[in-house]
Amino acid sequence: MFDMITHEEYIKANLVVESLINEVDDSTSHDSEIMKKFLAASDIVEAYEEIHFPVGLPSLTDVIRLRMSEMKLKNKDLALLLGTTPSRISEYLSGKRDITLDVAKTMHRKLNIDSDIILNG
Repeated sequence: MFDMITHEEYIKANLVVESLINEVDDSTSHDSEIMKKFLAASDIVEAYEEIHFPVGLPSLTDVIRLRMSEMKLKNKDLALLLGTTPSRISEYLSGKRDITLDVAKTMHRKLNIDSDIILNG
């Protein structure tokens, strides 16, 4: 349905979204004309952007570093949390060693890292 969205249609839909964004909220009925117009324009914008501006998953090492920063963990702290050694953590972060399945499962559980990111890591 959205395979043939032109750049001009995308621009127009984006303008509609921008003009209506402050007029709709969670209390706006999905059956109202304004909400239907907003959702239709949003769908066009989303479809166009998925094709022309795809955003891939972040790298596993970037996500691990982010979690370490958020949780204020050093390599040795992360090693304790994951049941491995600080040198092994360094190898994982530098890409010198692949993460084992057991460590990946623990990362998913204890660091709340999305399994898709771990599997594509």
